[in-house]
Amino acid sequence: MEKLEGVKKTGKEGQNTFLVEGVDCPNCALKVERRIQMIEGIKEATLNFSTSKLYVKHDGQIEEILQALKETGHQGRLLEATRKNKGIQQEVAWYQNKKTVMTFISGIFIVFGFMVQFLSSNRDISTPLFALAMISGGYYVAKSGLFALKSFSLDMNFLMMVAAIGAALLGEWSEGAAVVFLFSVGNTLQVYTMDKTRKSISQLMELAPNEALLKTLSGEIMVPVEELSIGDLVIIKPGERIPIDGVVAKGYSSVNQAPITGESIPVEKAEGNEVFAGTINQQGLLEIKVTKLVEDTTLSKIMNMVEEAQAQKAPSQQFVDKFAKYYTPIVVLLAIFIAVIPPIFLGVEFAPWIKKALILLVISCPCALVISTPVSIVSAIGNASKEGILIKGGAHLEETGKITAIAFDKTGTLTVGRPSVVDIDRTSSHSREEALKIAASLEKASEHPIGRAIVEKAALEGITLDLNLEEFEAIIGKGIKGKVGGEIYYLGNSRLFQEISIEMKDIKEKIEGYQKEGKTVILLGDEERVISIFTVADEVRSMSKNAIQQLKKAGIEKTIMLTGDHPNTAAAVANATGIEEFKGQLLPEDKLQVIKNLVVEYKNVAMVGDGINDTPALATASVGIAMGAAGTDAALETADIALMGDDLNKLAYTVLLSRRALKIIRENIIFSIFIKVVFLILTFMGRANLWMAVFADTGASIIVILNGMRLLKKNKKS
Repeated sequence: MEKLEGVKKTGKEGQNTFLVEGVDCPNCALKVERRIQMIEGIKEATLNFSTSKLYVKHDGQIEEILQALKETGHQGRLLEATRKNKGIQQEVAWYQNKKTVMTFISGIFIVFGFMVQFLSSNRDISTPLFALAMISGGYYVAKSGLFALKSFSLDMNFLMMVAAIGAALLGEWSEGAAVVFLFSVGNTLQVYTMDKTRKSISQLMELAPNEALLKTLSGEIMVPVEELSIGDLVIIKPGERIPIDGVVAKGYSSVNQAPITGESIPVEKAEGNEVFAGTINQQGLLEIKVTKLVEDTTLSKIMNMVEEAQAQKAPSQQFVDKFAKYYTPIVVLLAIFIAVIPPIFLGVEFAPWIKKALILLVISCPCALVISTPVSIVSAIGNASKEGILIKGGAHLEETGKITAIAFDKTGTLTVGRPSVVDIDRTSSHSREEALKIAASLEKASEHPIGRAIVEKAALEGITLDLNLEEFEAIIGKGIKGKVGGEIYYLGNSRLFQEISIEMKDIKEKIEGYQKEGKTVILLGDEERVISIFTVADEVRSMSKNAIQQLKKAGIEKTIMLTGDHPNTAAAVANATGIEEFKGQLLPEDKLQVIKNLVVEYKNVAMVGDGINDTPALATASVGIAMGAAGTDAALETADIALMGDDLNKLAYTVLLSRRALKIIRENIIFSIFIKVVFLILTFMGRANLWMAVFADTGASIIVILNGMRLLKKNKKS
């Protein structure tokens, strides 16, 4: 066997990832894991059924691992070697060419067999054709079935092998050939449909380019992204995908961040702004300073977390797995009982009862039941990732589908998260523009958030700050003083103007009204009067009200806002967003207690916050949801669900998707059990035969997969 490159080693222990072909059910994954763990020197072997990736810790047995995979009926390739040789960061698309060809040959022999049987009165002439059909179609089935027997993990391949041999021994060659052919066709279709559900990961992997245009002292050169270091400068031309996380060092453009955050509108990027690997530069030339290595980019973290999430078992899957563990041995014992007891004790013929036992083995295989949950989980999490929603596992997906109450943090969640000027109320002959110009001139060197908000407001309205500022003085806790355009002005709170004895009776009612609305009041005046009233507030997001309405339509019974702000501010935000209840002036421990009370009352409660400040509440809630996690590593890692962008409308989409997933999982489980029960009844009534049993079992598995794949499509209602 050729020597493979790309083997990572840490001391004596190697860690490798293999791509395994044809893993179409959790039982197949378990069988492969058991076989790899039998190799001497293997420390750990885990096969992620969702992605077909086998993770192995070992002492250097690469060739032995690949050989063991062949013995289980699967082909495998070393992921690192594949990437190095092909120069791509994506999973290999596996095609079952040999199996498909053998299935096709089996089908041809069956067709000729039935033609001969139809044209000739001597059925023995067709027997060799049916035998060839069984051999060609059943080669890989028998190979996997024999290994299943050797590893004491009876699977569908073994049951089919027994059924086909049993049919041949009973002289039912045509039925045995039909069983093998139908099962082989079903396997091919099942692998194909499962591969479709795995595309969500491979699509993510294809987002980021493999090479980057590196700026060096000697010019620009193309290099693999793996060779980029922190601090390198990378050139991104218009229309190109950004290959690495970084900040804009030079240039201006708009960037389509939909692949990462799900935002539909491109985001303007200028010097100092953060950009993510996999996003698309729209029109300007950008020079990016690398801030993360390729394995640490936000895109890489999303890929890893989606893979881990799809591998985690949801509560319903854990139940099905436990059920199947005891169910299969019981069915095998029951089949033996049916084949042996009636002929021995009742004196009836062996053949009919052996046939019934074989049909029972085939129809009772729990393939469709076992695969019913994971395929739905894989599809739903893949769908969510395309929308910029990272769901950390099947358990969180199912939990989200059950939530009836949602608690929101205020700052940065329902609001923008930074102060901005809301009102400019004139109280003198100065125009609105004049007042804003004077205030911004006083604050233009300020680092205070309110000062920056006033300067930003002036810039937004196109006001040029060309007035000279002299004799500037900061009055701690009250405001500032300075000479602008030769005149002395004050900018600050009410206490500042009371201190310099400025009359405020006429505006007292206005000030109190603004404060009741939850706004911070800043006054601008000279040494004789108040010139203008500025109000500053953390503005409510434009989407917040619609998001709350959509959640109520989705069936959320209770919405509540929890904040450390003044109750007046909380009341204003709750009123603007349509949230029915709020609690203000809360410390972290107070928020935690509110969540505990909600869990007692509503059982399934979600908490939406920034993933850092409200960690206790997020951890205590049934589901913790972090906002705007694309730029926050801590939020990405701590939340159960991370909304990569700041789009609150994704909440309702997440809830509806989770509820669809729960509904489809229930449908799949009920359908799988129903098919089993119907055919068991038909078997004992003598109305079912082997090929019907295979058709029903394989058909049920494919229907269950296709039903789960509906979750890959975007729900129009959401």
